[in-house]
Amino acid sequence: MPQTPHVEKHFTASETIRDIVIGMSDGLTVPFALAAGLSGAVESTRVIITAGSAEIAAGAIAMGLGGYLAARTDAEHYASEEARERRETVEMPDEETEEVTQIFRTYGLPEGMAAKVAHAIRRDRRRWVDFMMRFELGLERPDPKRARVSALTIGLSYVAGGLVPLSPYFFTRTPATGLLVSIVVTLLALLVFGYVKGTFTVRRPLRSAWQTAVVGGLAAAAAFAIAKFIA
Repeated sequence: MPQTPHVEKHFTASETIRDIVIGMSDGLTVPFALAAGLSGAVESTRVIITAGSAEIAAGAIAMGLGGYLAARTDAEHYASEEARERRETVEMPDEETEEVTQIFRTYGLPEGMAAKVAHAIRRDRRRWVDFMMRFELGLERPDPKRARVSALTIGLSYVAGGLVPLSPYFFTRTPATGLLVSIVVTLLALLVFGYVKGTFTVRRPLRSAWQTAVVGGLAAAAAFAIAKFIA
């Protein structure tokens, strides 16, 4: 009887999804709150469009730069720890071999077998160091392009998210009308975004959708109320 191939479906682009979530969630929320706040204080959609566009540009640059610096810091940390592990395999090989043995013991391997596997790994220093980085320190080698990709992904996601609440003001004459359309469009976008985010983060998608929409709505309502109070 022919065997059906066992195919495991795992999502591997977790870093990219994380960057999209970071950029999109802030992009949907911050410009939405800003536009709502200005709608309660000004009488021209042009002011809202100008201020919103400036905020989206500044926010995308700031968020992208933050993602770039975070990824660079991760890469530098990995390089530093890798150099330390490589030095330790040269200066104290027996202690490092014992650490490998101990790691395999925690996975249930018998003492003799764990020691044999550890000595086999020890023969290739590059793989030895890589093993220690993964299983002792829990660090994965970062992609050399990670910093640039992260910055671009977060920045573009912020722009895409920010244009959603701002776009209605391009097609309406009064801030009040623009705000009503923006609320409907943005809350729908937050619901969809929260649902999709929930499917990727192994949470209940519907709960994630409502939570995302509520947070965004509360932020906009608070900004609108403050602007009305000040004005």
